[in-house]
Amino acid sequence: VDGNLSVVHQDNVQFDSELPEFGTQGGVHIHADSLTVTSPVLMWVKALDLILGKMKNAGFDFSRVKALSGSGQQHGSVYWRKGTNQVLRDLQPGKTLHELLKGGFAVSDSPVWMDSSTTEQCQYLETAVGGAQRVADITGSRAYERFTGNQIAKIYKAQPEKYEDTERISLVSSFAASLFLGSYAAIDYSDGSGMNLMDIFSKQWADSCLEATAPHLEERLGAPVHSSAVLGLLSPYHVTRYGFPEDCKVVAFTGDNPGSLAGMRLQEGDIAVSLGTSDTVFLWIKEPRPTVEGHIFCNPVDRSSYMALICYKNGSLTRERIRNKCAGGSWEVFSSVLRTTPTGNNGNIGIYFDAMEITPSAVGVHRFDKENTKVSGEIRALVEGQFLAKRVHAEKLGYKIIPGTRVLATGGASSNKDILQVLSDVFYAPVYTIDVANSACLGCGYRALQGDTNTPALNHQLILVFGLNHNSGFSWCYCRARTKDCACSSSPGPELKNAAIGTLMEIHVQSDSCCYSI
Repeated sequence: VDGNLSVVHQDNVQFDSELPEFGTQGGVHIHADSLTVTSPVLMWVKALDLILGKMKNAGFDFSRVKALSGSGQQHGSVYWRKGTNQVLRDLQPGKTLHELLKGGFAVSDSPVWMDSSTTEQCQYLETAVGGAQRVADITGSRAYERFTGNQIAKIYKAQPEKYEDTERISLVSSFAASLFLGSYAAIDYSDGSGMNLMDIFSKQWADSCLEATAPHLEERLGAPVHSSAVLGLLSPYHVTRYGFPEDCKVVAFTGDNPGSLAGMRLQEGDIAVSLGTSDTVFLWIKEPRPTVEGHIFCNPVDRSSYMALICYKNGSLTRERIRNKCAGGSWEVFSSVLRTTPTGNNGNIGIYFDAMEITPSAVGVHRFDKENTKVSGEIRALVEGQFLAKRVHAEKLGYKIIPGTRVLATGGASSNKDILQVLSDVFYAPVYTIDVANSACLGCGYRALQGDTNTPALNHQLILVFGLNHNSGFSWCYCRARTKDCACSSSPGPELKNAAIGTLMEIHVQSDSCCYSI
């Protein structure tokens, strides 16, 4: 991005097609147990060689780059072999990174966010620390299989010799930053919040979690830093090999979800809702209240704030099922029913969990009216029920609607203004649609500029941002978030703004397998 954070260029490396020698599908190896999912570390290194080579061959002027930052898929971890930090400091510009670092990793295949093989480690952590809620109170989330601390615990138990041979453990984000810095890069607060290891309030590693994970772990993690920290100057390797300026700064890399929050330019009180196959809610909050559902991370933009992330499995597929059942497969009819059914749906509400839901952990379809009998008006019951649940879960985590609150909507369903009108009514705030293509990279451009604020204006210089996700390899881009005109504003009656939400919070559903409340 340039000084105005405008698009200059973007490109990427596709793991499967451009690096076929690693034999990945979707950038990962899914193991025989179907639970263990890893990615080859050297594939990530070689992808960086390729993307920088593409830029050089395209005539990119590296000398204009004032600072760089980036994002990486959350939760994944990299295990540097003892002695590799010195290798990073002594990189020879005549060779590629993957040649120089071929023997640099104690674990050749890194566990990634798709891995769900650490149930035993999660149970142990929660028992050792004092329960799921206690783990959430400290780290922002209960113990999750994909979270880094539990992956580290598994490696320590199953492969103790590899753990012993590990000098430093990086997240994917800090690993990528290390390749540019020429030494081990610190983990930033925001990405570090997704490890089940960091106290999100003190922003230091939590002793109780470290002790339940592996011995001598703190020295292998290093001290975390704030998300816009300048880690140092770019490695001389890149200055010589590609022509970067000697004073180019490396700003801390972060996770893809925190990067997206920065890229969407959320502010205090804002909420971003992605309406796709699954629905995801991003929140900017000041006073977090961790629960066993949802996640709270340190905010990547404002050190005194936090962000929350809530995932829902039953999104567009459920909306499409009800469209097919009640509107003959027509979105036009679906929208017409929403428009002509009164706000609040005459007190009728529905809970639609076609597949096992994430938030909360439950399955089944339940319909209620004021007399707790079968509901009518199923289309509005579905849409209001989905959005009311999002508001209730957000408020449980500490979210507050304040003057100036905006709802930013993205994903396939954000093109339907009647669905967005319900979203606006539930949150009692205007809804804007937003283009979030490459939002994680974009957010890292903002943070790099934020980390470079002590220098003069950029003028004709550039901020370079890199992203490392699970299937597209290294990408780099220059882009600006585009918030479109307001799609709709709220005009709810009191029955939706107050009574219906109160009703939803009081619903308790007994199913065959569990009892849950919303």
